[in-house]
Amino acid sequence: MGCRVPISADDSEARDAMAEFCRLKVEDFYDIHGVLGSGQFAVVKKCCEKKSGLEFAAKFIKKRRSRSSRRGVVPEDIKREVSILRELRHPNIISLHEVYENDTDVTLILELVSGGELFDFLAHKESLSEDEATEFLKQILDGVSYLHCRRIAHFDLKPENIMLLENRAPKAHVKIIDFGLAQSIVDGVEFRHIFGTPEFVAPEIVNYEPLGVQADMWSIGVMTYILLSGASPFLGDTKEETLSNISAVEYKFDEEYFKQTSALAKNFIQRLLLKSPKERMNVEEAIHHPWIKPKDKHQLLHRKLSFINLENLKSFNARRKWRLSLRVVRLCNQLSRAHMPKAGTEQNHASCTTHMVDSDCASGDEDGLTMALDRLPRETRAVHMDACDEAGAQPSLNGAR
Repeated sequence: MGCRVPISADDSEARDAMAEFCRLKVEDFYDIHGVLGSGQFAVVKKCCEKKSGLEFAAKFIKKRRSRSSRRGVVPEDIKREVSILRELRHPNIISLHEVYENDTDVTLILELVSGGELFDFLAHKESLSEDEATEFLKQILDGVSYLHCRRIAHFDLKPENIMLLENRAPKAHVKIIDFGLAQSIVDGVEFRHIFGTPEFVAPEIVNYEPLGVQADMWSIGVMTYILLSGASPFLGDTKEETLSNISAVEYKFDEEYFKQTSALAKNFIQRLLLKSPKERMNVEEAIHHPWIKPKDKHQLLHRKLSFINLENLKSFNARRKWRLSLRVVRLCNQLSRAHMPKAGTEQNHASCTTHMVDSDCASGDEDGLTMALDRLPRETRAVHMDACDEAGAQPSLNGAR
């Protein structure tokens, strides 16, 4: 039938053939296995290609069926994500293998990225020097450089979207995932939007100003600050306070968190967390900054003798997981009451379900959270999963929305 065309960066004919997504059944070519992650309008499952035996991740994206509907992803947004992913072939960026479509879903067959979040990996280390940390940052910068050279902005760089290809490899291999918000930046065409995770968005997003690739560099500055200190530079008690802090560029290097941090590392962050995108380091300047690429032995030695505040990073990671789980607990409790019938038996069941959600989530453990959600009645589980995603608690493995 000829519509099942693998995507190759060097094969323009294959790209043209994929202008319309393949309408064959993905299940005819892949064995579909367990869920890796889920989001409001997408679920990612492990899959195995029948012909080759190779493992991939299948991302099933629910299509929005009408303009008036709020369920599903707008087809144009899916096409934009696919169009961008087709262009990308880089060791530090997740790759797209194939695309399938039916009446309700678009399925992306993606590279399997199964090593977990980079920050989780680092938080389990006993010690970590700045010298070691910059090896991971180099990989992130290399991937972002590849994007920016192609005038592509990711617009959602955050710890959840910096993954490891495998967790048992001798050398950790970083992968940037989730291109659901990515945009091609066209010279002379202004692009403005309000999106992303508040903690990591640049001032120009908060202030609804024209956007470009430099917004990604701000996000890298925020992630580097967190990596070194275990503290978040702009996080407030409310979303509004966080956005206000970002707009005012209000942050500082507290001695409590940065006592082991080198001056070069602080300078690297300072040159990224600048309000004006034009004054911010671009990705090539960041790659050649002396903290990333020391100019002499003295700079290299200083980096080797400076250490990450791992104790605080572990605490930050735990707090982050706990905040996500706590939001889900609250939403699940509200939704259990809102969506359960009020008859005696069902009421008791709702109360029992709520208790199980509370007890399973009390530790902030993701497995416990999944178990709790699995216990919810089938008719309300989808609503809970959507709410979980809105709370930011669903893992974005391989880019689940």
